[in-house]
Amino acid sequence: MIAKLAKTCTLRISPDKLNFILSDKVANGGVSMWCELEQENFFSEFQMEGVSAENNEIYLELTSENLSRALKTAQNARALKIKLTNKHFPCLTVSIELLSVSNSSRIVTHDIPVRVIPRKLWKDLREPTVPDADVSIYLPVLKTMKSIVEKMKNISNHLIIEANLNGELNLKIETELVCVTTHFKDLGNPPSASEDASQDRNPEQMAEVRIDIRRLLQFLAGQQVNPTKAVCNIVSNKIVHFDLLHEDVSLQYFIPAFS
Repeated sequence: MIAKLAKTCTLRISPDKLNFILSDKVANGGVSMWCELEQENFFSEFQMEGVSAENNEIYLELTSENLSRALKTAQNARALKIKLTNKHFPCLTVSIELLSVSNSSRIVTHDIPVRVIPRKLWKDLREPTVPDADVSIYLPVLKTMKSIVEKMKNISNHLIIEANLNGELNLKIETELVCVTTHFKDLGNPPSASEDASQDRNPEQMAEVRIDIRRLLQFLAGQQVNPTKAVCNIVSNKIVHFDLLHEDVSLQYFIPAFS
C-alpha cells in the first residue's frame, strides 16, 4: 500500500511503533501521509536503541518499493528478521528463512540501502496535526469511488469533493463544456463530528474542497482492501484529510486544496 502511495518515504522506528511518513510540503501542493503500526502486533521480538534515552527513535529514508519487494518473498517464510546494518553504507537487512522441499531451511537476505536522517531534521517528520474539519463523513466503498474518479480523470485535472452532515457526499468536476457530479447518500457521519458541528452548522450545508484529481486517484489506487473504517474530513477550500483503519494499520493522508 505504501509503495503505491510514495516512491520514497521515511520509516520511523520507536520502542512501541513503526511509522511510514511522507512529508511533502503541503504549502507547495504536496500530499502528506502518516501510517502507523503497533510493533507488538507484528513482531514476536523487538529490540531497538535510538539516539539517546530521551530521543529513543530512529528515522530512515528508503525506497518503499525495495522494502515491499523484499517482504513479498517472505509470504511463506518460517521466520523473518529485519535489522539495521552497516555494509559500507547503512542498510535495512531483511533475512528470510524459507523451507525447501526437503524440509531443510535456506536463508534469503535482502540489503535495502537507507539514509539515516539526522536529528536536526526530525522536526519536519512529526505526526501532522489534523485541522478542525467543517464536515466529517464516512467514505463509500473505495473500489467504487476509484472507478468513478478514473472516468472523471479523462475529463478534468481537478475534482471537487463536497459533503454535509446529512451523510451526503458528492464528487464533482466542472469544465467550460461539462459539469459531472456523482452523488452518494446515507453514508453517515462520525458521531463526534455531528455533535461538534451541529450547534452552528446547517446539516444540509456543503463543505467543499477542490483538489488535484491525480492525487486522489493515487490514494485510492493504493488501497488493496476495503478498510474497516474510512473517514473523510473536509476543511473548506483548504485540505481534505482521509483517515483509514486496516485492522492493525492506521493511515492518514492529506491532500491540499488546489489554489
